[in-house]
Amino acid sequence: MTEAWTPAARHQLDLSRLLPLGGPDDGTWITEQAAVRALSRAAAEIPGVWLESVRIGAAPLEAVSEPAVRPPTGALPPGPLRIEAAFTASTGQPLPESAEQLRSALLEAATDRLGLATLTADLRVTDLHDGPGTGVRSRTAARATRPAPEAAAARSSPRVAGTTFLWGLVGELADVAAGVPGVARLAPVLGSRPIKVEHHDDPPSRHIEVQLAVLPGHHPLEVARAVRAAVAAAATTDTPGPVTAAVLITETAAQPDQGETEPMQKGRPSTRGTPSDQHIYDLRGGLWDLNPR
Repeated sequence: MTEAWTPAARHQLDLSRLLPLGGPDDGTWITEQAAVRALSRAAAEIPGVWLESVRIGAAPLEAVSEPAVRPPTGALPPGPLRIEAAFTASTGQPLPESAEQLRSALLEAATDRLGLATLTADLRVTDLHDGPGTGVRSRTAARATRPAPEAAAARSSPRVAGTTFLWGLVGELADVAAGVPGVARLAPVLGSRPIKVEHHDDPPSRHIEVQLAVLPGHHPLEVARAVRAAVAAAATTDTPGPVTAAVLITETAAQPDQGETEPMQKGRPSTRGTPSDQHIYDLRGGLWDLNPR
């Protein structure tokens, strides 16, 4: 039994948190990995900074809201978020200046490029490097462009382009979602289907969950809003009750159809047996312990 569920459990750990995008009425979430990779691309533009690890979670002691629609399983409720990042820096420029540049880049990417309600970015310096910052920058950029585990999962799932693998209402909704501008493809990471439809009789209602990847140059939250509106409208034709829709974004800056890529390089594994809030997401795909023993 353990061998049967271990791969699924490890995959869920890889996905880490499901973060709310926008506000309570937006009905949209993003995997922490997808968000971290977007932030790492922004950090890669800062010379002399090497982003080691990032974690995004609920801001402590801040109120959260009830989402207007049913969230994906295990998703965080809408509310303020906090970024925690560890980095190394070059001695070529003052450390406070490097830290402030990194903090500004992370907050701007999270808030403006993604739509995360981010309050603060807490930074931790782990090391300093001699020499020009360009070398450090190139290593950061290399990490940011490696394929994410959720992207690999999406590639192993049936493709959106031609949703012939889906039938009936689910297939129709898949075609509708895939046709929204900015959608690269439907990319499931929770379960094997990119579209999930739930019917309820008392009272009559229907709930739709869509998992997708977003094309480069498109704002994830705006794309998700358009997808929610489109699939909800398409699903109301044959149901007497209300229709709600939630979107989970599993990848940003995605290509419509990616080929095979090199396997992910795993980060140093945690030295403790149980994952907890003491762990941070490593850009190379593993879980690192903030306080290894």
